[in-house]
Amino acid sequence: MTSNFIVRKAAPTEASLIVDFQIAMAWESEKMKLDQAVVTRGVQSVFENKQHGIYFVAEPSNQPGTIAASLLITFEWSDWRNGQVWWIHSVYVRPEFRKQGAYKTMYEHLQNVVRADPNLRGLRLYVDKTNTNAQKVYVNLGMDLEHYHLGEWLK
Repeated sequence: MTSNFIVRKAAPTEASLIVDFQIAMAWESEKMKLDQAVVTRGVQSVFENKQHGIYFVAEPSNQPGTIAASLLITFEWSDWRNGQVWWIHSVYVRPEFRKQGAYKTMYEHLQNVVRADPNLRGLRLYVDKTNTNAQKVYVNLGMDLEHYHLGEWLK
């Protein structure tokens, strides 16, 4: 099956759009208002410091230059697997591109990158307990949401 989206690493010039996506995603998924200045510095930091992560974007194949979706990859070292696990964060698909395969294409792209790199061991993500729409998407793509619970302490 041919995808309707092209996945690539995001460019630093797309940082402001990613900031907008993050603010929208936090509000839609958790009704959380984010501080735009803080998010802007956080997104810019990813582009300036490769150890923080990698942004990927999806463009509709028939609309080059239009960003339909983005996500952030961060890194976890696994001593159990002697390799790196990629964490998927900050997934956002613009409303007009939802249910068209943008996230599925991004996820399959990441799976292919992981399969091709012997130092990468897998993909993980967390999802808010109330975000049932996202949970359905992840399960339909074959992700196991039953294995771990996430504990956190945030300042």
